[in-house]
Amino acid sequence: MKKIIVSMALTIMLITASAGLAAPIDAFKGQKGTLDISGGTAHIPVMKEAAKRIMSFNPDIRITVAGGGSGVGVKQVGEGLVTIGNTGRALKKEEISKYGLVSFAFAIDGVAVVVNPANRINALTSQQVIDIYAGKIKDWKEVGGESGTINVFGREDGSGTREVFTEKAIKKGELAPSVNVVSSNGAMKTAVAQDKRAIGYVGIGYIDKSIKAPTFDGTVPSQENAANGKYKVTRNLYMNTKGQPEGLTKLFIDYIFSPEGVEITKDSGYIPLPAGK
Repeated sequence: MKKIIVSMALTIMLITASAGLAAPIDAFKGQKGTLDISGGTAHIPVMKEAAKRIMSFNPDIRITVAGGGSGVGVKQVGEGLVTIGNTGRALKKEEISKYGLVSFAFAIDGVAVVVNPANRINALTSQQVIDIYAGKIKDWKEVGGESGTINVFGREDGSGTREVFTEKAIKKGELAPSVNVVSSNGAMKTAVAQDKRAIGYVGIGYIDKSIKAPTFDGTVPSQENAANGKYKVTRNLYMNTKGQPEGLTKLFIDYIFSPEGVEITKDSGYIPLPAGK
């Protein structure tokens, strides 16, 4: 009987202690203000979900999330137009010195070549992709597909996704003038999903049933393979601030690194990184 009483007492103490633990979202209790975020489009699913949860918890906080690409994120946070500027690449030395920016890497993302699901191509090599983007290969039959012109899509100058693709997938190869330029991962997904002859590239977190990612040099472009090093076309996703973050900005960044934020990052298709990486 004595053992049962002691066991019950311990259980009650554990429940009470657990109940007293503050959830990460509780840090926003009593806060007021506006937080504006822009930049890399790969970040948008994570930022929007975090913003939605925070604003639902505390309606006195207003968070806006916009894209524009990594270059826009750097410029706008540097000029004080937003409080967090997102990039899908590391900051350049000149950007850090010009604006006094501080970076917080929160996730690993792979960048994958994608085609329309109706395309029978299931595998591509880096050399084939290099030649497609250079305009040397112009017809799908040249890489084992059905006869038809390859409609090539790429990202705008300043895009972090483009920079990683250019450096790691096509080895800084030539880009033909005929490449169709779109301004976000979402726009790229839509373009490829609507065009049976299209080829493009997106952050792996954007891949769903509307597009298909062929193997690249024999490797499946998945976040698992990005995490274990098998898939090489990868980059970190960064949140950047002008100087060390304070107030609501710091709370938001801390929330992204919290257990809740980590789950949001995972659910968005990315590999979370711990704070300080």
